[in-house]
Amino acid sequence: MRDPDFWWEDRSLAALLLRPAAFFYGAIAANRMRRTGKRANVPVICLGNFTLGGAGKTPAAIAVAKLLGDMGERPYFLTRGYGGTLSGPVQVDPAKHGARDVGDEPLLLARHAPVIVAHDRAAGAGFAESRGASAIVMDDGLQNPALQKDIVIAVVDTRRGIGNANVFPAGPLRAPLNAQLGLVDALLWIGERPQRAAGVIEKARSRNIAVLQAQLKLDTAAIKALGRKKVLAFAGIGDPEKFFAALSAADIEAAVEESFPDHHPYSADDARRLLARCDERGLIPVTTEKDFVRLAGSSELKTLAARAKALPANLEFKDESAVRKLLEKARTRRK
Repeated sequence: MRDPDFWWEDRSLAALLLRPAAFFYGAIAANRMRRTGKRANVPVICLGNFTLGGAGKTPAAIAVAKLLGDMGERPYFLTRGYGGTLSGPVQVDPAKHGARDVGDEPLLLARHAPVIVAHDRAAGAGFAESRGASAIVMDDGLQNPALQKDIVIAVVDTRRGIGNANVFPAGPLRAPLNAQLGLVDALLWIGERPQRAAGVIEKARSRNIAVLQAQLKLDTAAIKALGRKKVLAFAGIGDPEKFFAALSAADIEAAVEESFPDHHPYSADDARRLLARCDERGLIPVTTEKDFVRLAGSSELKTLAARAKALPANLEFKDESAVRKLLEKARTRRK
């Protein structure tokens, strides 16, 4: 699904007409979020976001898991596995699972720590504990009440913020903002400047919610390996423009930019078309790690994967000590 453009416009007739439907959707979502979930035996840290689509949850979850590992914990990721067919609980095995089985994000997460895919988050947490997890990092799940969380960090992309601040379908919010803020311990904004997230950042501060900052940076070695070659950039993530902007910031010239819907299942036709455009203009195909794991199946997709360069993006906290304090608080709550 592609986000409607009007979600990211300050005013639009479409949003106005959809507000009655958004009111009922928001009321149902807010009521559901108030339910009490099951309690795990280990700390649960949730990385979520207020809106539909990508905001940087997955790289933030990876960074948090790394910190937990540095603190002596054995973190397990817990995710629904959006786009996959397995309902779980199942531990992701990249040797036998593909994106069609578990989704693209779990395959990316599995490069950093064990991953449990489970539609039932409480059952997934229990499964992770049985495998030896001493802490659980949820990639998404802020609005899911099935499992109690010790720390909730809401991730906000400053390029888009919370859009028009309306609830779905009038806007991108998954539930009314105030209802979501009531569940949040910290707000993590990603970017160099607040830009369109300034309003929600100030609202968080007014409620004494910790505000953290981080930046996503493309891997230096991967950028250096490309040199000055021109590329065809393609991405099927929540905000492809963020990837294209990162390339530009790294002085990588994208002669062609191709956007696909989030979690797009690439087809043989997609691969043939992208490769043909590269051959026509002598371009190197580049994409995100999340997209790269979906380049499997047909011979055409395997050819594209063999020629494409995946550019890893690493999240760096501006104040790592503040994040460590939050994680320590989660551990304290379980003692």
